[in-house]
Amino acid sequence: MSDSIHDIAIESLMKEERIFDPPEEFRKRANINSPDIYKKAEENFEAFWDELAKSELHWFEPYQKVLDWNPPYARWFDGGKINVSYNCLDRHVLSGGGDKIAYYWEGEPGDTREVTYADLLRDVKKCANALKQLGVQKGDRVAIYMPMVPELPVAMLACARIGAPHTVVFGGFSADALAGRINDSQAKVLITADGGYRKGNIVPLKKNADEALKNTSSVEKVIVLKRTGHDVDMTPGRDIWWHDIVPNQSEDCPAEPLDSEHMLYLLYTSGTTAKPKGIVHTSAGYLLGVSLTHKWIFDIKPEDVYWCAADIGWVTGHSYIVYGPLANHTTSVIYEGAPDYPGPDRWWSIIEKYKVTILYTAPTAIRAHMKWGPQHAQAHDLSSLRLLGSVGEPINPEAWLWYYKYIGGERCPVVDTWWQTETGMIMISPLPGITRLKPGSATFPFPGVQADVVDEQGNSVPPGVGGYLVLKRPWPAMLRGIYGDPDRYVQTYWSRFPDVYFSGDGAKRDEEGYFWLLGRVDDVMNVSGHRISTIEVESALVDDPRVAEAAVIGQHDEVTGEAIFAFVILKSDVEPTPELGEELRQHVARKIGPIARPKRIMFTPDLPKTRSGKIMRRLLRDIANDRQLGDTTTLADASVVELIQSATKANVEDEDSVRR
Repeated sequence: MSDSIHDIAIESLMKEERIFDPPEEFRKRANINSPDIYKKAEENFEAFWDELAKSELHWFEPYQKVLDWNPPYARWFDGGKINVSYNCLDRHVLSGGGDKIAYYWEGEPGDTREVTYADLLRDVKKCANALKQLGVQKGDRVAIYMPMVPELPVAMLACARIGAPHTVVFGGFSADALAGRINDSQAKVLITADGGYRKGNIVPLKKNADEALKNTSSVEKVIVLKRTGHDVDMTPGRDIWWHDIVPNQSEDCPAEPLDSEHMLYLLYTSGTTAKPKGIVHTSAGYLLGVSLTHKWIFDIKPEDVYWCAADIGWVTGHSYIVYGPLANHTTSVIYEGAPDYPGPDRWWSIIEKYKVTILYTAPTAIRAHMKWGPQHAQAHDLSSLRLLGSVGEPINPEAWLWYYKYIGGERCPVVDTWWQTETGMIMISPLPGITRLKPGSATFPFPGVQADVVDEQGNSVPPGVGGYLVLKRPWPAMLRGIYGDPDRYVQTYWSRFPDVYFSGDGAKRDEEGYFWLLGRVDDVMNVSGHRISTIEVESALVDDPRVAEAAVIGQHDEVTGEAIFAFVILKSDVEPTPELGEELRQHVARKIGPIARPKRIMFTPDLPKTRSGKIMRRLLRDIANDRQLGDTTTLADASVVELIQSATKANVEDEDSVRR
């Protein structure tokens, strides 16, 4: 390897040889079963998106131009008039599909509801009229801070109906996080609830909202849904119960024809101590991107029962619980609570109950189920499943294979998807009817998407060499900017390489062109001059059958610059010992080479994760390097950090293996 490549590339250490072909019966029935789709998209990518925009979406007025690309600003389908709410609801009901179930909803305590498309349309119209009554007009921002209940998509679609951009704030966020997002968006109305349920406890949403509103000035009215029924403070003149304003509204509320580029929503990225970034998504291009990827990647059929087990507060929920599935007239499942409440089999009981056919979840959730054991899934009938999906961060091959074997019964293709809040839609993923799968690889860019792996100078790197994942041309669902901060938009995403979107992720391609994600560039470790990705070392650790999950970070080292520090969660029946720590270190050395052998292994019962399931390696780096902790507001369980901090300090002198 040349010095220049050695200095800038991310070294690629692991090789995955296993390949899984699409089952023949699946391939025959697949929505996309010919690889010619890629060729068609490449021949003329604007014509490709043009044809689909006309066939997949309802337009009040046709657009004049497919794409206006002024790097780094794109306008898609300019001149067209569209309404996202109409596309998700009215057109299905008007064509006779109102009786179809839109959502099977299951609350954590066990209460359930079935919501049809006609029900949803009625409630959306009433909610939209309630917002109008409170003075909300086209262009006004509405903040939404709710649990996972059907009224959450109702509120989003009501905003979309009247052209009021929404900003959904995840229900696990603190009062400070809510206040920051309200202030940045200058939201006029807040829609919240008295509370929600999580692991048997009440999440005090209204109390948090009241605390947040002490530090905001833009919110004029607050609509409060009664979910838990516990006592909450209501501020006279400002706070209104949902049941006092929404149900008695008129059902007459025509969808507003809106410009293709009208802002649909703002969604704030998290996990930084700086001011949160308000990612702007607009209407037509976003809706086309999410509906098409949903239909093709998940092979959606009219009879499917689809479950994306994310939270609507994240982009995954916006795109693949609300807008994509509803645009495709899909029946979905929404579950309010934790995957292990009241027991580790809750998800599998839901799949059995509703005969779920497609499951889309995060690698961290899969690894949690690995830790709890396959017996919980095996106690339920999961034979309805026909497709599995993965989202959120790279999935290591062993988790992929566990998912494929124990959840999919070795018959369901696994679509591992790469995308971001900023991309809006899935960008790299298998098409399950035609793609040969390699465990751990997101495979290929979606038709019409142009991705590359480049070095520091922006040159494509050869197969097997790690580099920076970039996107080389615009796509319909792409972000349109950072709200109120155009300089930050250019600096963050477009300044590293001219006119090329910098994702911030590392990746490699193998000899067959498959993309392998290597995690955030920030997570790459520099060990004795070797740039090693965290995901490869983590995958090697999880390859040991005793390990359920691992997180790896670089710890400052006087000799090597950084040393590899591994935090390891063992399966529930495995006892942590210093001997096991040494065995795992040697296992990594055998699997991917001595340079990747962890210097320290610490056994821990849990890892710091966001409620969306992403491991916050940044906090682990802070702990390992004895630094002030960064922002912890997005953590699912802040006590995990304290546990790891105290264990790390107590064992800091041990260079090899730390027993819990």
